[in-house]
Amino acid sequence: MCHPCGCMETTSVTEQKINYCLYARKSTESEEKQILSIDSQIKEMTELAVKENLNVVEIKRESHSAKASGQRPVFNELIQEIRKGKFNGILTWAPDRLSRNAGDLGSLVDLMDEKILLHIKTYGQEFSNSPNEKFLLMILGSQAKLENDNKSINVKRGLKTKAEMGFWPAIAPTGYLNDKQNEQTGVVMIDPKRSAIIKQMFEKVAYEQWSGRKVFQWLKFDLDFKTSRGKPLSLANIYRLLKNSFYTGTFEYPANSGKFFKGKHQPLISQALFDQVQKQITLERHVKYASKEFAFTRLIKCGSCGSGVTAQEKFKNLKDGTMNRYVYYGCTRSRDKVCKAGYLREEDLLTQFLNLIDQADLNELGIKHKLELEIKRYQTFQQSVFGSKQKLRINLEVDMKNYAKYILQAGSISEKRELLACLKSKVVLKDKRLELEKESSG
Repeated sequence: MCHPCGCMETTSVTEQKINYCLYARKSTESEEKQILSIDSQIKEMTELAVKENLNVVEIKRESHSAKASGQRPVFNELIQEIRKGKFNGILTWAPDRLSRNAGDLGSLVDLMDEKILLHIKTYGQEFSNSPNEKFLLMILGSQAKLENDNKSINVKRGLKTKAEMGFWPAIAPTGYLNDKQNEQTGVVMIDPKRSAIIKQMFEKVAYEQWSGRKVFQWLKFDLDFKTSRGKPLSLANIYRLLKNSFYTGTFEYPANSGKFFKGKHQPLISQALFDQVQKQITLERHVKYASKEFAFTRLIKCGSCGSGVTAQEKFKNLKDGTMNRYVYYGCTRSRDKVCKAGYLREEDLLTQFLNLIDQADLNELGIKHKLELEIKRYQTFQQSVFGSKQKLRINLEVDMKNYAKYILQAGSISEKRELLACLKSKVVLKDKRLELEKESSG
């Protein structure tokens, strides 16, 4: 600012009214190394403000880390309110309470350059809009960032060293527990409450060809299984668990790095069992995404909850090296997630369909016209090839049923679906038995 005489006027900070915001942030250090808690910081700086007659307009508390730029909501609010003129000074315990990253530090210096932020006062230092003091602020902030970076490097180095020694450097997977007495060394021990169930999960997938979804339903609805933190396993967590080699005694660290270490912990399953589970998971994924078409899906309703009936394939390796394929039909559980309807093999389902055809009235089958066309085609074939004009004598009621059975046993999937679509009544599967749902008379 210029005087009327033409000389430059410099106005000191003490000559201007400064409204301070007392900003206190929780330390990320452990309690042993923590300099001051938030309450202690506020107490000390409030006493300093009274002693030096500083005008503290508001007190702000922050618990977010200052490592990442722009990630502290309270600090961001402070910056915005300084720009609006609510504050023009900051009172805080130390420079590293304000910033441990270059982005937030730059925001403070920019405010000082714009003469919006006039003063920053800490317990032992103060900074105003002068080159030397701003330079010192930047040095102290950069020093805090350097400490963070070095700390991160040292932590990663320590975790890597633990892994190389065979100790798991993270929270123990479900089925194991961290040894709290040796937590710093990464010692884990088998969870006596949950380990047996985790082992059963692997066995059911490997030997009984259970899908991840079936494991999920078993854990949630049959066992009410909870982790050591009291939470159920999600479907995604189950698949991650089944793919985790930690249970065999080896582990990968860091994740997806391809670096495996021999663990000091006791294995829960064998490598052979783990490998079999990986094969089953791969097979399940291929079956899931393949465009499969099953003869009796979308034509049957669950008699217990009214959901549709779906099919799934299972494969079993035989001793001679071949593989058997099995198809099971069961409720989709779209209407009732806990429906207890069981599964029925396709062979058993087909047998029941054949019996159902015997029990059904002819009016239940809309295939009479189709059968008559087949008979006419056969008679035309006889006449054209053998010159026979003898008409085929049939018992329409009996032969129509036999024709339907023939389609169910030897027809194509499309023929089977076309046949069953002709039934006037819905086919219901209840308690592993097929029946025709009778139409309501009213």
